[in-house]
Parts: sequence; structure tokens; C-alpha cells
Amino acid sequence: MDTTTSHTLEGKKRNGEHILINMTYVAKNIDLDSGIELTRAFEYWRRYFEENNIVSALVISEGYFVQSFQGTRPAINIALAKILDKHSTISPNIVNIEEIESRQWNGFLVKYLTSSAEDEEYTLKSFSAGSDYNPYLMTSTQIESFLTAVFKDTESSNF
Repeated sequence: MDTTTSHTLEGKKRNGEHILINMTYVAKNIDLDSGIELTRAFEYWRRYFEENNIVSALVISEGYFVQSFQGTRPAINIALAKILDKHSTISPNIVNIEEIESRQWNGFLVKYLTSSAEDEEYTLKSFSAGSDYNPYLMTSTQIESFLTAVFKDTESSNF
């Protein structure tokens, strides 16, 4: 290994690029009124995450967002700052940030949950803290279990 390569690798470690982070948040959709606005926002974030090697699982139900995204420490910090800047009205509540060994999700996953019987099993009864679906009332453990259940058929243990 030449000194240039060694220096570059050391610089990356200095900024935490070798550490993977999982960050999960909940938010209420109050600023993206139309389906077109929401679709544009999702496409923007899908491209942004792809360009920055971030994977994500996002659940939308009854106007709430529950999202987990995973990537390097610097990438996650920059993405969080962009989310707070671009979507300040959703005021995300971070429920979990942790270092991880490998990425759980594969790509940019989105699931819209409806009031159908199939989706009902994911949302209200088994994970919510009350009689109505409200992720703000769920513990971080309930939220992580909820995301795992929703995306169980699309998970990837390694990325």
C-alpha cells in the first residue's frame, strides 16, 4: 500500500466513514398535502440516499411516517440535517440511533399501510401503545419490531 492510499484510508477513518449507523424516527405528515408532493419528496430522497449509499425502510400510515435509515456516520448526520432543513414542519422525533455491524434494509423501501385486514396486523393492534395507531406512543423497541414485521419479506441481512 502506498502512502497516498494509506493516507486516504486514515482520513476516512478519522471522519467515521467506517462506522455504520441506524437511525429511526417518527413524524407526522402536515406539509405534503397531495400525493404528487409526497411522490416527488420520496423520489428526491430515494435518489439522495442511493447517491450517498444509505438504505432505508419507510412506513406511511394515517399521516404518520416511521423511517429507519442506515449508512455511514457522516452520511447519516448529513441526511438528518437535510431532512430537518427541507421538512422542518414534520418535526421528526428520533427514537433510536445506534451503531450496527451491517445494513438491515436493501435499497429505499416504502410501504403504505391502509385499513385493510392484511395491513391491520402490522399497525394497530400488536405494536401500538393505544387503541389507535400512533407511533409517537410506541417505544423504540416496538417501532423497531414494527419495521421488521412490515418489511420481513424484503429484508437483507447484509448489504
